[in-house]
Amino acid sequence: MDFFNQLGKKATEAYKVTADKTGKIAKETKLKLKMGDLKAKIEDIYEEIGKKVYEKHVKKEEISIDKDLSEECKNIDEMSQEIERLRRECLELKDKKQCPNCFKEIDKNMKFCPECGAKQEEKEVKEVELVENNTLEKTTEVEINPDAQDITEEELKNIGE
Repeated sequence: MDFFNQLGKKATEAYKVTADKTGKIAKETKLKLKMGDLKAKIEDIYEEIGKKVYEKHVKKEEISIDKDLSEECKNIDEMSQEIERLRRECLELKDKKQCPNCFKEIDKNMKFCPECGAKQEEKEVKEVELVENNTLEKTTEVEINPDAQDITEEELKNIGE
């Protein structure tokens, strides 16, 4: 009987691992499809910008980015930020990160990029601690060298607390 119990446990573990990987692949595929849609929308906006610029050229009018194209540029900026967020989420699903020097995908725990040799930013991980009321505190990652653009307003308020 022990053999069948062990076999059942191993089959259950294999199922869980397979289901987890399948879930990650499905999520990554959805993220990539959304990124593709956003990129197509950006291309459409580029086309609109080109048409507006050409119309102004034909009419021999001056074109002002602030006046004539600000909405399109704002939309491109927002969509580009969303694409970047989705790309980071895809990397996170694969336990990867992007080298800030050569932009290659590398393992999250690499200290140096195998492609260009650049030293990677290290992250400190706070250990899980037992709090007084016997509940677990959330584990958080803290970047040693965060980019200023990655710091949220809430994180700025919490500095020094």
